[in-house]
This record gives sequence, structure tokens and C-alpha cells, in this order.
Amino acid sequence: MTTGKQLFTTLTSDGTLTLELEDVTFPEPTGNQVLVKMEAAPINPSDLAILTGAADFENADYSPGKVVAKMPEPFNTGSKARHGQKLPAGNEGAGTVVATGDSDMAKALMGQRVACVPGNAFSQYAIADAAMCLPLGDHSSETGASSFVNPMTALGFVENAKADGQKAILHTVGASNLGQMLNRICLEDGMDLVNIVRKDDQAELLKSQGAKHVVNSSDDDFMDQLRGAISETGAFYGFDPIGGGQMVDSCFKAMEQVAVSQMSEYSRYGSNQAKRMFIYGRLDFGPTVLTPAYGFGWTLSGWLLTPFLQNAGMETVMRMRKRVLDNLTTTFDSSYKTKVNLKGMLTKDAILDYRQMKTGEKYLVTPQG
Repeated sequence: MTTGKQLFTTLTSDGTLTLELEDVTFPEPTGNQVLVKMEAAPINPSDLAILTGAADFENADYSPGKVVAKMPEPFNTGSKARHGQKLPAGNEGAGTVVATGDSDMAKALMGQRVACVPGNAFSQYAIADAAMCLPLGDHSSETGASSFVNPMTALGFVENAKADGQKAILHTVGASNLGQMLNRICLEDGMDLVNIVRKDDQAELLKSQGAKHVVNSSDDDFMDQLRGAISETGAFYGFDPIGGGQMVDSCFKAMEQVAVSQMSEYSRYGSNQAKRMFIYGRLDFGPTVLTPAYGFGWTLSGWLLTPFLQNAGMETVMRMRKRVLDNLTTTFDSSYKTKVNLKGMLTKDAILDYRQMKTGEKYLVTPQG
């Protein structure tokens, strides 16, 4: 039997959030499963939803390998479905396959370094599905640790846009790790991309990477810039990880204003230009504010990677995965601010830093450290 440390997160009905390392005995893999000795795992924004949420970590109780914090309202009640459940954490990571089930696909991975999406990557070992493992070849686990969520999401946006007959995409957090990846993919594929950023240095960063259309939401003439970029590219199709606040509203407004300016005759209902925004994250936990100012031809929906992959079909998924692997150190390269081991990720300094999700400041967890 294999034993090792694993991180669990538990929220109780009184709003107590506990993050704790525990010694776990991992089962022997069966069928198409493999047991991966985890060597590197990124802390992605999608992990923070269950790791930290909106809890108060300034005043939490810290001890080695354990943190206890309070989850304020309305966030505690909003998380009622998970009350009392001990959840593993860590969507993705990479490591070495040390045991396999008896399927041919699983056996073929024995001894290989793989990237995987086990859902408990903040752990010294994890059971993963061989079909969802990406053999890394000569790449290190650190190089391959982020080869699933961001690369497949960014590629998924472009696949989605192409399938819907779009020639341009708008992205509201242009300078993020994912945003920079999306910029590189769009440049390779000849897809126009409108990047929204918040700061001048983020705009410079993207422009230095070849981005043609970058607008800064902190500028006084933000809406003018946005209309100009949409008009130039025809980007009536956008992706937004912010969720709360008015960013989606601003994008819809600008899209509609551009569409109306291109109409030959007036309509009291506004334009019939199809405008579509997808929310794929919650960087802002506040409500999504929409105003009735974009005609009637608009759609707002959620976007998640797993359902997209399920709908895309195996052939598309395999093609996407091959592209990621072939370009892991170029198009799909990820950088990290710092590395921490499992105990290190539960210190006050680390949590207060990585939960801010600042651009270019991602943490990498090394579970064996």
C-alpha cells in the first residue's frame, strides 16, 4: 500500500473552513487508473474556490499543516452544498506513474512522467484516469504541471469561436497566464483578439508579445478604445473570468454601439447583431451587473472546460492535446512566482499572497518537497 500526505478542505455549517494535511493510504489502481507520484501542481484560480473562497485568512488560526478560518455570510450559506464534506483540492499537476491498473492504456504509462487532472493534485500521490493523462516525454514535471487547465481552456476558446463561425475573440483579462497563451494561439491561427487589461505595464507586456488590439480599462477613454477595437476586428464574441461587476456589461454595450453605428436604418429594438459573452471564472464574487442597453441579440452563458471537452469529441480533444504537448515550452509555457511544498502552501504569507490571483504571480506546489 502507498501512503502519503494529502490536503483536504472542509467547510462546516457554522462557517468554519479548515485546510489540513492528512496521512492517507492510496488505493491500488484498477482498470484504466494509474497511481501518480505527484511532483508539481499549480494553484489555479479554479482551485481557490474551495481552498480559500471568501474566507478571512488575515485572522485565521495557523499551525503546521493546518489552517482554520471563518467564512463570512452570504458566502457560507452560498456554499451550503459542501457543508460537512471533506474535499480534496488541486485540479491538475504532473508526476511519475508508479503503479497501474490492468488496462493496456494504463500499463503503457508505467514509469512515465505524465500531466494529469486528478482533482487531488495537492497530494503526494493521486489516482488518475489514463485517458486523461498526457505523457510528458522529456519534459520535467514542473514544465508539464500546468499543461492541462490553461492550455486546453485557451485552445477551447479558439475551437469554440471557430465552430461558431467567428473571426475574432474578446478576452477581458488579457495579461493573465491564460490570456498570454490565448494571444499566442490567436497569432498562430490568424484569429483576431481584443485584449482588455487594467494597467499600462500589462498592455506593454502583451504588445511586446505581438498583441495588436489591447485596451486598458483604467483609461478615461476605455469605452472609445473598446469600440474601436471591436469595430476593427468584429469581435462580438468574448470570454470573461471576472464574473462579478460590470465588465461583461461594458463589453455588451460597446459591441451594441459598434453594431448600431453600422446599421443603415434605425430600429427601436437596437441591432440584431448576435453578441455573446461567456463567463468562465469568478475573480469577482459580486453580482454580475447587466443593463438593458444592448438590443435584443445577446447571449450570456457559462463556460467550463470539462463539459466543452465532453461535447467536442475525442478526435478534437486528441488534436488539442497533441498541439499542447508539441508546444509546451513555447505557446503553452507557464511561469511561476515561487514554489512551496504542501506545508508551505498553508502558511499565512503564502495564502495571503496566492489568493490575490495577481497577474504573473502563480504558485507551484511541489508535494514531495
